[in-house]
Amino acid sequence: MRVAVLADSDTRWKWGALTAQRLAPEPSLTGFLLRGRATPTARQLGEVGVRADRLTEVTCAQFLAEVRDGRFDAVVLALVGGAVQAVLHGMRALWPQPADRPVIVTGYVGVVYEKLADGLLLRHGADLVLANSRHDADRFRAVYEGVGADPSSVTEAALPFLGGAPYEERTGRAHTVVFAAQPSVPESRADRGYLLRRAAEHARLHPDREVLVKLRSKPGEHTTHLEELPYQRLAEKVPGGLPANCRLVYGNMGEVLDRTDLLVTVSSTAALESLHRGIPTAVLTDLGIREALGNHHFLGSGCLASWDQLDEGLRPRPDAAWLARQGVAADGPYDRAFETARARVAELAALPQLPPIAPYYTRATAPGYLPGILARHHLGPDGTPLPGAARPVAEGSKVRRYVRSALRDAARGAYRHGVQRVAPAIRRMGEL
Repeated sequence: MRVAVLADSDTRWKWGALTAQRLAPEPSLTGFLLRGRATPTARQLGEVGVRADRLTEVTCAQFLAEVRDGRFDAVVLALVGGAVQAVLHGMRALWPQPADRPVIVTGYVGVVYEKLADGLLLRHGADLVLANSRHDADRFRAVYEGVGADPSSVTEAALPFLGGAPYEERTGRAHTVVFAAQPSVPESRADRGYLLRRAAEHARLHPDREVLVKLRSKPGEHTTHLEELPYQRLAEKVPGGLPANCRLVYGNMGEVLDRTDLLVTVSSTAALESLHRGIPTAVLTDLGIREALGNHHFLGSGCLASWDQLDEGLRPRPDAAWLARQGVAADGPYDRAFETARARVAELAALPQLPPIAPYYTRATAPGYLPGILARHHLGPDGTPLPGAARPVAEGSKVRRYVRSALRDAARGAYRHGVQRVAPAIRRMGEL
């Protein structure tokens, strides 16, 4: 099966590419990276470890041209909600009548703890909207039914990157505690500094342990969310510095979990990966249990704990029923989690024609919202590319392509500098 994946960050590329592999055995995988502030670097892509037969950076209009000419059987949209909506309307404009078009699949890269209705309605119109658990599938259908939209696209599956060897406590090596940091949770300098100090203090209290602060990106890189206050810079200001048994690490999360004895986080999806393996997992309550932090998603999990409790030796025990409902039970059911979605994609791909894409948002239902979303991706109100937006991907000589690439990299660097250096400084000045 020929599958195209369009992603806008490293984490979404990981989700999209692995989802494609789950949905189609040994797919012919073509990757596209949506050009924007979070376009992943070569280092980030290498860390994800998922390869494509071809990987190209594109705009929304360029992707639509590639899909029109590419004869793909399926398209996985691993994007933020607004970008999904733009592509859906762009593909609706390509095939306004029943046609031999690709099956369109989308979903979420992790825990859905905010903007549930907004994100779901922006994804409505895809042939399959994947839910990562039974809990999510029930919520997704309720949202669609609540606005009178067709809920039949919601398909229960699971996070595609769960796996790895089940946890076994091993002797002969240091007990390893991993704090899985997040780019945007928590937001404030004080809260992020607090969490880092507590990780360092845990290392000092337990010199026989190794404490790893697992980071998603290096300064200057962006991932799914903006990171104004990188932990690398906060680490430079920890009183006394980080102890010898506490250090910052990068790399594939699965490989880090291979040596983890306790996973600590505020609300990272890494907690679900850890729980799936049976690794003791703590979701921090130090900053409260709040929707803004996302840790409210873990109510009833048995994993909520504070650094004080972890310092004293607590190893949380997860609730089995909660795990099963969240799609992370570490047993047989996970192996079958994609059967329904796989069968549905195969069934639709085998049809001679598919109906036109029918998003809930149209110029009739959201006249004050939809045009702005489409315009941000250089599409007109009818979903067609604006003049000059659909230039061929390989247009121009090698020199011109190199110059354009260099200019884009410089622009991204300036943007990231503004986010991580200038904006925080201006914010601090405003608080004087």
